[in-house]
Amino acid sequence: MPIATKMKKEKPKGIRSEVVIPEGITASFQDGVMTVKGKKGEVKKLLSHPLATLSIADGKVIISSDKTGRKNKAIAGTYKALIKNMFRGVTDGYEYKMKAVAAHFPMNIALQNNMVVIKNFLGEKKPRTCSVPKGVEVKIDANDITVTGIERDVVGQTAALIEQTCRITNRDRRIFQDGIFITQKPGRETR
Repeated sequence: MPIATKMKKEKPKGIRSEVVIPEGITASFQDGVMTVKGKKGEVKKLLSHPLATLSIADGKVIISSDKTGRKNKAIAGTYKALIKNMFRGVTDGYEYKMKAVAAHFPMNIALQNNMVVIKNFLGEKKPRTCSVPKGVEVKIDANDITVTGIERDVVGQTAALIEQTCRITNRDRRIFQDGIFITQKPGRETR
């Protein structure tokens, strides 16, 4: 009678992750560049890394890797998140809301030649400026600023640059609370 031995389960070799392409969106991958088109526009992103490969088949984006190491899992997860963000961007878009706060000196905010110009910040004579990249739209309504676009990272970076333009240095932040602050961003509302 044969002795029962424990059978070792074979571990799957490599990583395979899939992202379903939603209706109304066309996606293509060529020469390391992922292109996604939807009702809001078109987004292109370079997704080329030696640890992961991308392909499109049967209405799905397939992210695969030969090995199962930590770096491979990290790259595959990053690509999956970036692709989902691209899909959401071309269907819904991204919107950041900001608020200008001035205690003593009323600041004036204007949009001139793809530049956000902040005048009279803390009584300064020289205006502070921040450039707005292509594909991002900035709307200014008195003290409320709305930053919209279809690329999440570009929209977020623009909002952060506007916030950093009004950063106060060499003064006590508990006393000087003027500035422009992000009040709402995609997926989360801040204070």
